[in-house]
Amino acid sequence: MEIYMTYTAFKNKVMNVPLILSRDLLRLEKDGQIMRNQLNRWQKKGLLVKLKRGVYLLNENDRRVNLSRNFIANQLYVPSYMSMESALVYSGLIPERAADLTSVTTRKTMVIKNKLGRFVYQHIKPEAFRGFKSLKDSAGFTFFIAEPEKAMVDFLYLNLKRIPAPAKDIFEESFRFQNMESLKTRRIIALAKLFNNRKLMRAAADLCALIKKGR
Repeated sequence: MEIYMTYTAFKNKVMNVPLILSRDLLRLEKDGQIMRNQLNRWQKKGLLVKLKRGVYLLNENDRRVNLSRNFIANQLYVPSYMSMESALVYSGLIPERAADLTSVTTRKTMVIKNKLGRFVYQHIKPEAFRGFKSLKDSAGFTFFIAEPEKAMVDFLYLNLKRIPAPAKDIFEESFRFQNMESLKTRRIIALAKLFNNRKLMRAAADLCALIKKGR
């Protein structure tokens, strides 16, 4: 006879946990299949929010921990850090609020869709996986985000097909960069060198010339 854990008992055990991982739930239920069946039922009833296979949140009314999408993005695909449009918006370097949350990773390119939005992960080589920092969200959870200069370099590298040479016009007219006077040009060049890509170096040099001109 199958003995099921009630949702109330389950909720009381996990309501203070940031993310619910199915691999950890075997400690709550000896029979893994029973627990999987329960998770599916609770998800269909709207009691659980599935973020990806094996990762869940309690519904908004029941969870005590309010996680930021920044923290969740880091956790859904490890290793990764927020970069490109999302980090550029965060740093005030582009005006638009990006709908997708964009990150970079040393793993293969991936898109994860769930009720919280669309999380996009772009691959970069391990040698270039640096230039990011840790911050805390409003709930006190740590997430990783590119330094402003690295967010810019990652953006250039992953958009090289759209960048002509010279790149001055597209930087001013199409990408709508702003507030670039605070960027450190030497840091941009140093980070661009990590990719060992000539076209990126040219684009980075053009960007640095534009930054210096605006000062």
